[in-house]
Amino acid sequence: MADPAFAEVAAEGGGGLWYRGLIALAAGLGLGLAAFGAALGQGRATAAAMESIGRNPNSAERIFTPLIVGLALMEALALYALVIAFFLQGKV
Repeated sequence: MADPAFAEVAAEGGGGLWYRGLIALAAGLGLGLAAFGAALGQGRATAAAMESIGRNPNSAERIFTPLIVGLALMEALALYALVIAFFLQGKV
């Protein structure tokens, strides 16, 4: 003999929780894409700075500060994605 209360819980919970897996997948993919984009941006910025310093070594002091600020802003975007991924994981 089946218990009607268990049947109701199974029917109710089985169809409404499928989105939790999608939220976890979105958090992981979003974080991976943000880290990939930040790494590409940082690599290109550093390569351009090193090339310009190689062409004109006297400009190293003027290039260094904007390079560090730009790298910090790129890293901040990746950290924002990490915070958003943590918030999404909290919804699961």
